[in-house]
Amino acid sequence: MKNIFKICLLFSALFFSTVSKSQVLISLLLGDVLNTPKVEFGLVGGDNISFYSNYNNSKGLNNFNIGFYFHFLLKNNSYLSTGVLVKSNVGATGMPVYEVDNQDVNEAFVGGKLTTKVNYFYVPILFQQRFYKRFYTELGLQLGLRSKAYDYFDVSLDQGDLNYKIDVRDQYTRLDAGLMGGLGFKFNEKVKSTAVGVNYYYGLVDVSKAENTTIKNSSIYFYIKIPIGLGKAAAKESRKENEKG
Repeated sequence: MKNIFKICLLFSALFFSTVSKSQVLISLLLGDVLNTPKVEFGLVGGDNISFYSNYNNSKGLNNFNIGFYFHFLLKNNSYLSTGVLVKSNVGATGMPVYEVDNQDVNEAFVGGKLTTKVNYFYVPILFQQRFYKRFYTELGLQLGLRSKAYDYFDVSLDQGDLNYKIDVRDQYTRLDAGLMGGLGFKFNEKVKSTAVGVNYYYGLVDVSKAENTTIKNSSIYFYIKIPIGLGKAAAKESRKENEKG
């Protein structure tokens, strides 16, 4: 178990310092090493709809996310589900633009739309209970570490669409945290198999540094989980059994 956690920390460091393609490649290469009889490892990805509740007429924002996951067997059909979403945006859209220190920009984007995208490395820590072999529920916490944050100004003109991008990472706290829960379905009755599900994240932390402004992240995640390296792992276990025999 200690080795698994060391490998998990190594993966986290690698994920934080490399691009998504490299992350996926490393996961594919080492999937058979990380999958054991009591541990399931794989890739997770999908779409999430993020939003700010009751904030400035904001609307939900569609985002793509990808990462890796671990399921640690606790007892019978109970698991600890964790991992890292290495590409995961939250935010909202549909807000009115605000004034900046550039009068030309202010004049150009009168009546424009504001979209905020904040990138976090999210780590879910969930208790997972499986039942009827293919169904499961999850409940627990999700912790986030902010990396980037941008405001996008958009306005439609007769000459075409006009866009403007502002780095606003200093306006948001580094850490986020909240509650998460959801349901899932496994495609196969095997303990380790591809699964789909939906989770809801309810942020508890005010992530805005602005005075008289409260922003808490919420998001609905639609995901697919794909175990990696099961075939190689099974073959390795079979060779060990044959050697013992």
